[in-house]
Amino acid sequence: MGGVRRRLVRERGTLEAMIRIRCRDVHRPAAGGLCEDCRDLLRYAGERLEKCPFGEDKPTCARCPVHCYRPQMRERIREVMRHAGPRMP
Repeated sequence: MGGVRRRLVRERGTLEAMIRIRCRDVHRPAAGGLCEDCRDLLRYAGERLEKCPFGEDKPTCARCPVHCYRPQMRERIREVMRHAGPRMP
């Protein structure tokens, strides 16, 4: 597994952890899973990550000059990061 692939796996894991934290605290789904909205957001974020136009030279999303998320989804991710960032272990 190359460095880029490891980075994508790590970023996907971080996104999932952050979405899980916010879903747990805000939506309170049953049995520790994700609510439907958060599953959709995670799926969308994963698709965007896989289709990143920078490939091997991918910057972190915060430093990226390209906005690959639709505006509504970008705002949802911002909400997740604002909530979950300070709560990350």
